[in-house]
Amino acid sequence: MTEQEKKNAAGRDGTNGMPAGYEYDTLMNLLRVSVSKHLLDEHFTLVWANEFYYDLIGWPRGEYEEMFHNQPDLYYQDDQELWDDLTQTVIKALESRQGGYQMVSRLRRKNGEYIWVQFSTRFSDEYIDGYQVAYSVLTNIDDLVQMQRERSVTYENLPGFVAKYRIDQDLGMVLLDANARFMEYFGDNTNGELHALQGQNIRDNMETIQSHRNELLKGEPVRFVMHVKDRKGQNLWLQVNAACIDWQEKSPVYLAIFIDITDVTELREMQKKLTEQTAALKDALTVAEHANRAKSDFLSRMSHEIRTPMNAIIGMTTIAAAYIDDKQRVADCLEKIGYSSKHLMTLINDVLDMSKISEGKMRIAHEPFKLETVVESISSIIYPQAREKGLDFTVPLVELTETELIGDSLRLNQVLLNLLSNALKFTPKGGSIRMEIRQMLKKDGKIRLRFTVSDTGIGMSSAFMERLFVPFEQEDMSAGQNAGGTGLGMPITKNLVTLMGGTITLQSELGKGTSFTVELDFDLPKDKGKMPAPKQYVMESLKVLVTDDDRDSCVHTALLLENLGIRSDWVLTGKECINRVRLAHQSGEDYDVCLIDLRMPDMDGVEVTRRIREIVGAGTMIIIITAYDWGAVENSARQAGANAFITKPIFASTLYDTLLSVTGIERAVRPPAGKSQRPELAGHHVLLVEDNVLNREIAVELLHMADITVECAVNGRDAVDQFLAHGDSFDLILMDVQMPVMDGYEATQAIRGLTHERAGSIPIIAMTADAFHEDVVRAGEAGMNGHLAKPIDPDLLYETLAEWIGGHFH
Repeated sequence: MTEQEKKNAAGRDGTNGMPAGYEYDTLMNLLRVSVSKHLLDEHFTLVWANEFYYDLIGWPRGEYEEMFHNQPDLYYQDDQELWDDLTQTVIKALESRQGGYQMVSRLRRKNGEYIWVQFSTRFSDEYIDGYQVAYSVLTNIDDLVQMQRERSVTYENLPGFVAKYRIDQDLGMVLLDANARFMEYFGDNTNGELHALQGQNIRDNMETIQSHRNELLKGEPVRFVMHVKDRKGQNLWLQVNAACIDWQEKSPVYLAIFIDITDVTELREMQKKLTEQTAALKDALTVAEHANRAKSDFLSRMSHEIRTPMNAIIGMTTIAAAYIDDKQRVADCLEKIGYSSKHLMTLINDVLDMSKISEGKMRIAHEPFKLETVVESISSIIYPQAREKGLDFTVPLVELTETELIGDSLRLNQVLLNLLSNALKFTPKGGSIRMEIRQMLKKDGKIRLRFTVSDTGIGMSSAFMERLFVPFEQEDMSAGQNAGGTGLGMPITKNLVTLMGGTITLQSELGKGTSFTVELDFDLPKDKGKMPAPKQYVMESLKVLVTDDDRDSCVHTALLLENLGIRSDWVLTGKECINRVRLAHQSGEDYDVCLIDLRMPDMDGVEVTRRIREIVGAGTMIIIITAYDWGAVENSARQAGANAFITKPIFASTLYDTLLSVTGIERAVRPPAGKSQRPELAGHHVLLVEDNVLNREIAVELLHMADITVECAVNGRDAVDQFLAHGDSFDLILMDVQMPVMDGYEATQAIRGLTHERAGSIPIIAMTADAFHEDVVRAGEAGMNGHLAKPIDPDLLYETLAEWIGGHFH
């Protein structure tokens, strides 16, 4: 019913000849209350309202209707909390079948100010468009509420200073009112001193005030202590208790009481300082004692750890000498000597790495590398050890699309090997180890990868997790001695991750296992190599079925195939695989290639291969996926009908090469197994400068193995003399650094300063046990062209020689 209809209806019942509509208007004017009619829909749509409704909210009727379309939820869109309170009150009243409701709430007017109003609403039996109608009366009670909230506390009778502030969004504080004692201590409004002194006190305590920023801006009660000056310059400590009593311009208004606690605070501060000094001395003593014990334990462990491989080296050397004619026995001894030597080198590297990190000498490389190369290197080390210990080792790749990266592959390899070595040490037989590699983000030429190394091992106590990254620490001495280690692996790992700009986090529970998560950012090369375009259309014609009980592996492989333009399906069991192949064969749409995991719970890959061959014959190419060396199953798998093998984790490049190979599109060219031959080195002549007899013998033999002829000098002076006499005959100089008479740096500088025609051009490579970054820099500054660290890696030696002299005969 419209306003006019109401007036007309009322007029029919008027008395004394006076229309009832006049009485209605008169009554509304006398009451001066807002009356409105609403639908109980999702907007609480306004059907009709009297003029006092618009006076109350400060909006003219036309503007209100144009701006909010008579929908109160739009009017409250900047006051969601108030709207939620109102709607919940209405819903609660309706659900409990009440005739209406009453509530007190704040209401925002057009000018942004808030007033307190009381809602009195009745639900009627009237319905419009299927929605029940409600009538509301809104009464302005702002003056009453303000009086009750402010005057419930009498400013002048409170013990202390009382002030009222408005807190702006930037924590600017506007003084609105204060009691006489506040004015007496902090200034007088008439001479302007109040604002200057108050502002300085606020600035001096802004750090404390900022710590309560969230509570203040939400209008929540706060308590804190301020250190201020009064207008006489005296220092005071004030306990502040403040509560929000109102809101102005969307900013809270606080009533604050300041209690002088100067005497108590000064005594407390003195006591606190004495307590802190005592605690600090006690902590320092505890730390020193702990550090001393940790280093003593470390030295004890290092003695044990170093002597163990040294004992093996000495013992196996003795045995080899005793059985010198027994080639098999000697070969076995040499293998064990090699293993022990590498273990000893690992221990030494741990100590040196920790030293370099502590002194800030560790440098992180920024070089192109392939992630698959790093993972394949790690897998070749970890898989055999895991299998020997009876552990299941998996490397799932999740959403990984980029593997050509720029960063420090050596340090990444070191981080992951440290984490996996720990997992191997502390996971008992029958457990599992997992290294998940997940692509997190790719943007602006950068990529973030998450490496998660988890195990089902013995786990760690929460107390030890707090000390895990402290040098020389181990969870349990007996466990550490059984498993081996220096207690430096995890501190080195943490520092390397930090130096690489990444993060490392840890979750562990005793008896349930441990999970390390490392996140690292890498740059992407600007010009990435792409798959050869001419064969792409042939690839796109393939139809592939992937079978693996690991869902993540299936999704990852399917993504790789999709990136190659290849259609693929995937299933999680051998039985599903056989059914899919049978259905495809019956419909005449055979799969071109089946990728089948070797180990699945319901049926192994060899049996699945055999059954597929019974269905499709030789038409479908079958590739066995395995996380392990396939040598043990190769014969049986090929007899069952397998065409090829591929190892996990599957990378785009290896998948591409394997598909080319088995489908006959192209054979993937792979380097031959065994050591790389270096025919380009044969016939070259090298000057070896080395004062240690054994090191000289080893280097000469390694050079002879590459058909390189060698002349030897026993110190730097000898090297200079030999170069003067026979400089034209040498293609390269291998220069030790620490030598008697003249060291390698001096010898290099002397050679570079000679008038000999090749003095400035002959390659000089440092071959030294000085392996720190600054040693490499110093070698370059002395005029050397490269640096090889002892013990010498033969492959790296040959590679360096080939770089400088390969193919260049004098």
